[in-house]
Amino acid sequence: MKSNQKWDLILVGVGNLGTAFLNYKGFSKRGFTIKAVFDNDISKVGGKIGDIRVRHIQEIETFLKEQKIQIAIMAVPAQCAQEVADKLFAGGIRSILNFAPVNIKHPRGISIKHIDIAIELEKMVYYLS
Repeated sequence: MKSNQKWDLILVGVGNLGTAFLNYKGFSKRGFTIKAVFDNDISKVGGKIGDIRVRHIQEIETFLKEQKIQIAIMAVPAQCAQEVADKLFAGGIRSILNFAPVNIKHPRGISIKHIDIAIELEKMVYYLS
C-alpha cells in the first residue's frame, strides 16, 4: 500500500538492525522519512549515519514534542524497551514498530506492532512442514 501522505518518524537504537533501517531506501518510496535517530551509546551519539546525526536518548521527549512526530521504530535490547517506550509515550508517539523481543505495556490509544524475527521464522518453518 503506497500512501500519498508523507510521514515523519524516528528510530531508536542504531545497532546492526537500526543501521540497516537507516540504509533501507524503501521507506522514502512509501512516504516515510526518518527524521532523527536516538541511542544511549556515547560512542555513537554525535556521530552521523548517512545524513542523520545520532542524538542521545535523553533528548527524545523534547524533540518529539517540538517536531510533533507520532511514529517510532524501536530497535533496542529487550531489557530497556519498556523504558524507551515510556519516553516515546511521554513525547507524544502514537504508533511504534517494536523489534525488541518483549511485549510493551502501553496506554490506551497507542498502536504497537511487535516484530519478533525468530517467531516469524518459526511461522515460515511451520508452513514448510
